[in-house]
Formats: sequence, structure tokens, C-alpha cells
Amino acid sequence: MKTGAMLKLGLVLAAFATGACVVLALVYTATADVIKRRAEANLEATLKEIFPDADGFTEITGSIRSQQDTISFGSEYAIRRGDELLGAAIQASGPSYGGLITVLIGVGIDGRINGAKILEHSDTPGLGANAAYPGYFVNKESHVTFYGQFTGKSVNDPFEVNGDVVAVTAATITSRAVADVIKTAGTAVLAWLAAQGDILSGRTAITEGAAQ
Repeated sequence: MKTGAMLKLGLVLAAFATGACVVLALVYTATADVIKRRAEANLEATLKEIFPDADGFTEITGSIRSQQDTISFGSEYAIRRGDELLGAAIQASGPSYGGLITVLIGVGIDGRINGAKILEHSDTPGLGANAAYPGYFVNKESHVTFYGQFTGKSVNDPFEVNGDVVAVTAATITSRAVADVIKTAGTAVLAWLAAQGDILSGRTAITEGAAQ
């Protein structure tokens, strides 16, 4: 192939590549806002699921500190009903069987878990992945899911797999990872809530009693 022909072919390929990049940039620009709004709507729906009585979610990311090096916190939210602080929610991630597992945890001002939902994981389908599956029940009679069993627990509970936490069958590592993430996040959230003022006055006995 002659040099001129090669140069022409190179220019044509470069033009196609540039055009493809422009198209991809336009598509990204057009869909980025839609994706962001959808993610925000999904998050708000999950927060509403955990705190059905709430009417406001204020982001407080960076306010709550993890006491475990292996467990990190992401987005954090103060949950309110009018001017009343109901609790807080936090996205927490920790190591599991297949990599990091991320859980959204809500904690009420009474020191109990309002709800927990596994957002992301890479654990084995049919085994560890059952921890996030809404059709997998640790109590079939009452239809309690693995993550659903944490609702109502005091953050002062042990959160011990095969103790006060029912494990996913053949997935002890995943079960322990989720329990550790929820326990660590719950403890940290309660400490933040207690620092907001006297909101826990009159409720300490409930929290302590739940741990017994």
C-alpha cells in the first residue's frame, strides 16, 4: 500500500474514532442526569422503606466515623419527620466472600435497627448471594429474609452468626460479613445520634434492656 493511501486510511479511521467519541460523549451527557435522578429516586425509595414515617432525608456524609478499619462508610443521612429527628441511615461496606458488600442501614433514636438492605455484593449466586435475595427466608413460616431479621435488633446485641443471627445456608462468611457491617454501622450511627443532644433521654433503658 502506498504512503498516500495509508495516510488517507489513517485519516478516515481517525475521523471515525473522533465521531464515535463525540457520539458517546453526547449520549453520556444526555443520560447522565437521567441515571443520577433514577439512582436518587431508588435511594429515596429505599430510605422510605426503612423509615416509612419520615418526610425528610438530609445528607450528612462525613459526620459518622467507623471504628473498624475494614469497614468504610459512604453516604449518610439524617432522617426526620418535620422537625423531629427519627434516626439516621448510612451506606456501609466491608469485605465478604466475593469482595466488598455494601449495605444500607437505618438506625432509630431508640438504638434499634429500623431496617437494612444489601445494595451491592459479588458473592456466589445461590449461596452468599441469597443474603440479598428477597425470596430467601431464614424463617419460612413468617417470611423473614436474611437481611430482614436485623430489623428491630438493638445495636448493642451481639450480632453473632449462629447465635442471635441466623446464617444463610452454606454461606457463613457472607452472613458474618453482613452482620459485622450492620453492627459496626449501627454502633457508629447511635453514637452520632447521641451526640445530637438529649434525644436519647428517656430511651436509654430501652436500648440497654434490648441488649440483655
